Amino acid sequence: MKIVDSFEPGQTVTGDRGQSAHPQTVAHSQRLVRKLYRVGDKAWSMVGNGLSNQSFVEGPEGLIVIDTGECNEEMAAALAEVRTQTDAPLAACIYTHFHYVAGTQTLLNEKPDLPIWGHSGIEANLNRFGGEIAPRVTRGLVHQFAIAMPEEGPDGVVNVGLGNFFRNPEHAPFTHGYVTAEHTFDTPTKATIAGLEVEFYPAPSDATDSVTIWFPELKLAVNNLLWPTLFNVFAIRGEEYRDPRILLRGLDELGALGAQDMIGAHGPPISGQDDIAKITRDYRDTIQFMWDQTVRCANRGLTLNETIAAIQLPEYFKQHYTTQQFYGVVEHHVRQIYTGLFGWFDEDEANLFPVPAPERSRKLIAGFGGVDNIRRAVDEALQGHDYRWAIELASWLVRSEVNGQGRADAGEPEDRVRLAQGLRGVAYSTTAANIRNWCLTRALELDGTTNLDRFRIHRFQKRELARRPAAESLGLLRVLLVPERAADLEQQIKVTFSDGGQAGLTIRHGVAVPTDPDGAGLSITVSSDHWFSILAGKLNLGQAMTDGSVIASDVDQVAGFFACFDLDTLNN
Repeated sequence: MKIVDSFEPGQTVTGDRGQSAHPQTVAHSQRLVRKLYRVGDKAWSMVGNGLSNQSFVEGPEGLIVIDTGECNEEMAAALAEVRTQTDAPLAACIYTHFHYVAGTQTLLNEKPDLPIWGHSGIEANLNRFGGEIAPRVTRGLVHQFAIAMPEEGPDGVVNVGLGNFFRNPEHAPFTHGYVTAEHTFDTPTKATIAGLEVEFYPAPSDATDSVTIWFPELKLAVNNLLWPTLFNVFAIRGEEYRDPRILLRGLDELGALGAQDMIGAHGPPISGQDDIAKITRDYRDTIQFMWDQTVRCANRGLTLNETIAAIQLPEYFKQHYTTQQFYGVVEHHVRQIYTGLFGWFDEDEANLFPVPAPERSRKLIAGFGGVDNIRRAVDEALQGHDYRWAIELASWLVRSEVNGQGRADAGEPEDRVRLAQGLRGVAYSTTAANIRNWCLTRALELDGTTNLDRFRIHRFQKRELARRPAAESLGLLRVLLVPERAADLEQQIKVTFSDGGQAGLTIRHGVAVPTDPDGAGLSITVSSDHWFSILAGKLNLGQAMTDGSVIASDVDQVAGFFACFDLDTLNN
């Protein structure tokens, strides 16, 4: 016996807005509806207000707010809801991890001196996602969280696994209100907050800065470990490796607390000591199963694809929603565990020196007797609901060409439609929201319904740049250097920010290296605001040098230096 596979052709129903989806995916939305849950006598959890929960614990000295959501408006809505239950004054704010910290300003508008607690790694994680890897991260978010999908019709959003939407449309315009925690820690810590004893336990999960919060007097645990779905070892949006062994330690610590009530960062709360113990035990066992069996198969000499085919969660884990595939899928988690442990080479000879794309696709097409044969085979696979094979074959046709956008719009229109049909077949029959949303977003792009080219361009956000000293931003250009443009150039520039700070950058041998600015042959002087506008695509460097916003030591040489980078506003 085996748990539901990654997708089940033929298992499709129609949602209340005309969406085509697996019946379990549709049913899962009911667990994520907007509702304020009372948890014990002194706590509440606002579920369904956004992607995450905003939770509240009342102590003798006031209300502790846990996580502030994606924006000020989200936090304001949750606060208004809890005010129907208690008028206790705000006493403190606690972050479980860095994902849901953007509504804190709402709280400070009410209490400017509100103490804020959180892991010391939150700042570094926020900075990590706003710079060098921003385009890839943003594109991943668009695909995973259905940001470019319609609300209605067969391709309409059903849910995003951990919530019914990435951002609640009622909360537009989504103003950002993150405030840095003043009370930080990275080891187990005890404190008295709002008159309550509080214990913090670092517990990395999908974020290295996650913490479990324990209120011993209330026998209440708040955590970012146990979700309303099988834990996502692999995030299809693209994330660093989440080591299951570390996660298991956090879950074992959570289970050992003996909680009577448990609030999560996502999903409805759970009450009852026995139920919490069983659910937590089963949850951690699914993760250990995937890790152990991946290691067992690897040790036996199975390749990665053979390992994936050999591992399915036992039927037992279908009993509760927390261990079912409503977010990601087991086969992807196994793939991530394998590569996280052993790297990309899985001892499959064909993977040692594969024929590079797109040459490989062309050779495969020729080997099958040409394009027409491949098209017939794709159509037969689609007719037989063999979506894995249909997607692979159609991808050869689409990816046998190269263009400047990473082959996002390559291939003949009819072949792009074939690939889109295969992806929709998976999307309409998977229980996993991440998979449904990724496949449908890509299908919409393939058939021309939507255009995502803007997410394949490195666009810095002024707000993110402004969170750090301006001098640090010059180094971000490293990942935009085009080696062919730099050729044999060896040159250094000094950037002086008129409102404070200097930075140096050297181009040599096809790399851009942050260096000491002293002794640079070129220099510019610019305000941090104008510099951020240039990086954000809002101000052209050439124009800025002409109107005096940028003072250059040598206009032509400065223009030539920055023309080596793949950013339009630096190139003309």
